[in-house]
Parts: sequence; C-alpha cells; structure tokens
Amino acid sequence: MAAEGFEHYLPLVSSVRRYPSGTKRFTKPLFPGYVFARVPEAGKARIYQQELIARAIRVDDEARFLAQIEDVRRIVASGVELSLIPFLTRGRRVRIIGGPLHGLEGLVDDSSNPEGVVIAVDVLRQGLLLKLPAESLSALP
Repeated sequence: MAAEGFEHYLPLVSSVRRYPSGTKRFTKPLFPGYVFARVPEAGKARIYQQELIARAIRVDDEARFLAQIEDVRRIVASGVELSLIPFLTRGRRVRIIGGPLHGLEGLVDDSSNPEGVVIAVDVLRQGLLLKLPAESLSALP
C-alpha cells in the first residue's frame, strides 16, 4: 500500500508467548487479516490488479469509522495491555475455540454478559448455559 501511495494503517501490538525453552516477544496485527486504507475511487482497480488485497470492505459511515480508527490509534499508542474479543450480541452463533469444549457451537445468551453461551439439545427442547470467557469464542457468520 505504501509503494502505491495509499494512506493505510496496520495496528500492531506486542505479544508474549511462553514456551518450555523460554519467553518470546513479538509484534502482531491487532486485527489479523485487516489493513485499513483510504483508496481513491480511481485506485480501486489497481489494488486488485497488484494483488494488494484479497477483498475490500466498503464503509458506509466513513466519519464514524474514522473516529473509531482514531480511537484504536490512541489505544495502541498508549501501550495499555489489550486483547481482541469478538463483538457478541444476543442470539449470535459462536464456536468455542479453546479448552475441552473446542469445536462446539452455540448461541450467545446475553450480550451484556457474553460469557453466557447456550448449547442446544434440540431433541429435548433444552439448552445448556455455559459460562466461558469471551476469548474462547469465535463469532460465526
């Protein structure tokens, strides 16, 4: 994107992994798979021709989006410890991505407390309410 002269932003955060052989520090994208760019209408065909991106997401409310990106910039620059969690709403389908229940799918029960996930037992017309950390959930399309 820089070589093409497009304004872009890739928020990066520091991460620490502990291994038996020691601790490793590295930098990773805050939003894996996303780079934020402002591409003029005339340059949109060029980003696909150069294979700079796989897919562009159109932003309807640009002012709101830019304000949110500015908030992200401030947060990343502050050095405050942060982690990415899925934005979960009531009724959203999720998959458990960690722990002994890895792979199970369910519904978010209460968006104010996304740790409540309902796993359905349809035959019995019942559901099991699980308390799981939001980091162990992945939103499904």
